[in-house]
Amino acid sequence: MTAKRLLVPLLAGAALTAAVPVATAAPSAVRLEVPAPTGPFRVGTTDLHLVDHARPDPWVPGATRELMVTVRYPATRTAGDAAPFMPPAVAAAVAASDARALRIDPAELDYGFATHSVPDAPAVPGHRPVVLYSPGRGNPRALGTGLTEQLASQGYVVVAIDHTHEPLAVQFPDGRVAPRSIPPLTVDVTKKMMATRVRDARFVLDQLEVLARGGNPDAARRPLPAGLGRSLDLSRVGAFGHSAGGFTTGEAMLADPRIDAGANLDGSMAHSQSTGEFGRVAEEGLDRPFLLMSAGDHSAASDLSWQRFLANHRAWVRQLHLPDAEHSSFTDHQSLVPLLAAHLGLDQAVTAPIVGTVDPARSTAAQRAYLTAFFDQHLRHRPRHLLDGPSDRYPEVRFLG
Repeated sequence: MTAKRLLVPLLAGAALTAAVPVATAAPSAVRLEVPAPTGPFRVGTTDLHLVDHARPDPWVPGATRELMVTVRYPATRTAGDAAPFMPPAVAAAVAASDARALRIDPAELDYGFATHSVPDAPAVPGHRPVVLYSPGRGNPRALGTGLTEQLASQGYVVVAIDHTHEPLAVQFPDGRVAPRSIPPLTVDVTKKMMATRVRDARFVLDQLEVLARGGNPDAARRPLPAGLGRSLDLSRVGAFGHSAGGFTTGEAMLADPRIDAGANLDGSMAHSQSTGEFGRVAEEGLDRPFLLMSAGDHSAASDLSWQRFLANHRAWVRQLHLPDAEHSSFTDHQSLVPLLAAHLGLDQAVTAPIVGTVDPARSTAAQRAYLTAFFDQHLRHRPRHLLDGPSDRYPEVRFLG
């Protein structure tokens, strides 16, 4: 169970590989989409290519550490075509992998569908809290699109990070593609992965400071959306992530006092549960607010690293649980897998191990509501009663503490 929470695969993971029957050919690819954001602001987006010239890449000898990040933000107007869910090389790599697991033609899987974010739209004037997003191990940053768009529509600047050489592919603006290069997982590799992720997050914050001062941190100095740098309020910074990204959030908060509040979406905080090798954040806790969200059979009751974290934590904390959801419910798979299942005729035995049996629209709405309430309360200092106890509006969510 721990490996599942820390080392979540893409849709082409073991849960599908073992169970999926051969699907009959469909007449055309399913029309995939993530739910539209519901906040008062329209959403703009821009990608930044960031190069850490002082750091060698830990996974590729002789290379310099390069990152791609997507910045989503409140936009004044959003004329023009929306950004694609994934760039072409990433979409093709993920579709090919997923198609092998699903035993279908890759043409059935179109991951280049339009999001609800318009590239380079002017930013809404005003200072906005900043939130970092770290995906699960093996996942591209795109799989957090639904949640990051929602937060941007609620008035946050949200920065999603690709941890290069963990996902199947990371595509750079010049067309280069960095493939997955991380070695097979051991405890030592996992520790190195987490240390790399923390350094990635801290470097991204450094580059956002450059942007806020009026500089352009993009490696090619590509033009930036009007007003974006001025909109960053780096005195109010949050972070959240799914699976290994949730672990990353806690470890980054421990290493960097600039992060004021964090949320872990179903991620273990252990390098190895079986040997009791927990992360520093579990062993030391934090002195800033933290939200734990879990699904299915995962919670502090079953995760020793969460138990250790809660025993050592010294600030506001909540544990929220979606019993009918599953690990990948905290990604865009919550919306995409049911669409694929309906199109391909897959039964619940295939989809339940991935996204549970929860109604996908209800799960998505609940996650958006609680995550927004958490950052509103701890970055904007606006108390949110939704965090005080169970709500009739979201009966899918259980309060565990």
